[in-house]
Amino acid sequence: MEWLSLSSLLQLVVGLGLLNVWLMRRHSATSFRGGAAQTLQDEFGAYGLPGFVFYVVGALKIGAAITLIAGVWFALPVREAAALVAALMVGAIAMHLKVGDPPMKSLPAALMLVMSAAIVALR
Repeated sequence: MEWLSLSSLLQLVVGLGLLNVWLMRRHSATSFRGGAAQTLQDEFGAYGLPGFVFYVVGALKIGAAITLIAGVWFALPVREAAALVAALMVGAIAMHLKVGDPPMKSLPAALMLVMSAAIVALR
């Protein structure tokens, strides 16, 4: 694959975005957190999810992020990683709807969904 393709650019944006949220900003309050949550883990509680789901989703997203980033240079299952991210983003949007969040709170998940779907289509 060509190094600077649209797919590789999207892979980097999605992968680095996921790592930013899950490793750098998980303890930070943002205007996009579900319900009245102040941290990423609180957000899962606001959705009424059991505690272990936070760790499962986190492991899946971090693993997919690493696959997407490394997949720019190495032959890895990028399509599958992007499809996983897209499915998780559908779940994130559903959780925002479940707790009655305004649509703006779902914007990052919606953008990640579109970019992940584009990676699947382009690969």
